[in-house]
Amino acid sequence: MIGTVLCYVLLPAARLLRALQDGFFTCRKNVLLAKSPSTQIEGVFAASRGRSVSEEQEALLQQCLEEGAGNLPASESVPAVGKVSVTVTSGWLEGSELLMTSLRELNSSPEATPCADQQLSEAALASSELQDHAVAEQARLPAEETVTVADSAPWAAVVPQTDQQIAGCAGINAEVLNDDPAVLAWSLACDAETVPAELPAHPIQDAVPFCPVLTEVPYHEILWRDWEDLSVRPCVLEQVSKNTPLFEFRVMSYNILAQDLVEQGLDLYVHCHPDILNWNYRLPNLLQEIQHWNPDVLCLQEVQENHYWEQLEPTFKEMGFACFYKRRTGTKTDGCAVCYKHSRFQLISLSPVEYFRPGLDILNRDNVGLVLLLQPVLPEGLDLKAISPLCVANTHVLFNPRRGDIKLAQVALLLAEIDKIARTTEGSYYPVILCGDLNSVPDSPLYKFIRNGELSYHGMPAWKVSGQEDFSQQLYSRKLLAPLWPSSLGVTDNCQYVTQCQPKKLGRREYSRDFLLQFRFCDVACERPAHLVLLEGVTDVKPDRPAHWPKPAAMVKDPDPQPFIPRCSGVIQHGLNLTSVYSHFLPQRGRPEVTTMPMGLGATVDYIFYSAEPVENRAGRRLYKDGALKLLGRLSLLSEDVLLMANGLPNPFCSSDHLCLLASFGLEISSLRES
Repeated sequence: MIGTVLCYVLLPAARLLRALQDGFFTCRKNVLLAKSPSTQIEGVFAASRGRSVSEEQEALLQQCLEEGAGNLPASESVPAVGKVSVTVTSGWLEGSELLMTSLRELNSSPEATPCADQQLSEAALASSELQDHAVAEQARLPAEETVTVADSAPWAAVVPQTDQQIAGCAGINAEVLNDDPAVLAWSLACDAETVPAELPAHPIQDAVPFCPVLTEVPYHEILWRDWEDLSVRPCVLEQVSKNTPLFEFRVMSYNILAQDLVEQGLDLYVHCHPDILNWNYRLPNLLQEIQHWNPDVLCLQEVQENHYWEQLEPTFKEMGFACFYKRRTGTKTDGCAVCYKHSRFQLISLSPVEYFRPGLDILNRDNVGLVLLLQPVLPEGLDLKAISPLCVANTHVLFNPRRGDIKLAQVALLLAEIDKIARTTEGSYYPVILCGDLNSVPDSPLYKFIRNGELSYHGMPAWKVSGQEDFSQQLYSRKLLAPLWPSSLGVTDNCQYVTQCQPKKLGRREYSRDFLLQFRFCDVACERPAHLVLLEGVTDVKPDRPAHWPKPAAMVKDPDPQPFIPRCSGVIQHGLNLTSVYSHFLPQRGRPEVTTMPMGLGATVDYIFYSAEPVENRAGRRLYKDGALKLLGRLSLLSEDVLLMANGLPNPFCSSDHLCLLASFGLEISSLRES
């Protein structure tokens, strides 16, 4: 029995120690979920040590645990108790939940103000004292079936803060927070005049010591997003050793969540306070986030048209951007935008892409894209020919998880446009950066098609293309059949426009529809072929020329007959050699990266792809190395568990249901100089 008792106590004590140390290590970064300081926790223990729980209170606690603490009447509150006696058969969980309830009540009391900034030395001291206390408690364990539970549960140190408490930690009036929460979400600063020179020591019954945040807490510190420097990779160091200069620039891709889509799907955001879904709250957050990271190229999705023309474009122009926008076709009110710093790039060409094609079921949705060819601006003395142009593409493909066939056709059409814009006169390609919300998860067939350059799709279930949901249990599912799109679209199975291709047989042509229609009314159509079998009443009569037929006219030659390109059977390809900026996995956490959290479930659907050089194919996966375009760094993504601690997306600090993606690139500059 003593061994069983020790197991129940040692496990929570060890977990508590690790949780407390980790809590103090991250408390400076985590303003939204501040950890309780050691003085507060020990104060709870000191105030409650030696007190017992009455039978009425134990019965009330049992009711709370069975029915849920949220159903407990407000008048029947549980007192703050640090040590409670429970039986071994019940385990240590009940006592831990009681302490967690006590801490929640302490946090909600008007006297208690959580502190969001403790020094690591205090954390180490508190952890050492707590560990000594746990060892002493274990040594004094009685042999009876009743044991004294450790003073806290492993998760009891995390106390969510209210809006007023967040404002208190930052030294900001709570009334101001209610007036303008958007500004304060980005301005957690403390006025130096309001900071007392020496903090008085108060007992826990009166108040918790107040430790204001002395400096502004930037966005990436709040949500733990670190900058990953990739310039130390061998391929980049080799370039530096050759003294080859690089044109460095940053690219951001961001789905900013159109306000019309928020209001049409409020059921998706029931976890959010209504105030943080307001556009007047979200807009300053989004603008300040973009300004903080200061990208040179900005690719946005779900940009509402009236917000773009009235607010976003004027603001971006003041920030030094040249902006281009493409609204979705039909009645949709949002679209895609691409902005670039005119001090860093010049526009060579712009090509909007509409995926809607009348009469084609495979392309009957209103999604759009943008493809730009940009010329980097070099310092004086360097010829523009010293650096290659850059092709930037941005898109937002269909969401519907069941219609992967439409997603695949949209991506193929976008790749055909990129092939047209980025192709050089020699037949190679300028460096390409492809951004967007593809509504497909990593290692899905659509993702593999972009990265590996080939996909065998014939017979594949349509839902499987994007990998968003599993509909394998349904009796009927749409399947992809070859060819995926008709030849009339003018796009080959290599994702190239027919007009850009060189046919294998130069003499073969495909003529236009208008050219072929002129043969409907020719005299030959009224002649019975000589070899036609004579059937009485069927083929024995020569038809009369209809009166409404036009008179015979001279044949008009097709001015632009297209080359004949044979279609492959169920396989599509492209030759752009694209790889992802992100690895889609966080090795330090052992969890996958996520870029969005629909209905509380994390997923990666946003990407930045860039041109690289293929080195080999291994088990159907193409491996790459950096070429002329080098990846120098990226903004780390988050895992699902971290975002859940911040109440998912959107939250008071991230005003979209997607995380932004940010990458730094270097483009080789040759030694050419102006003559």
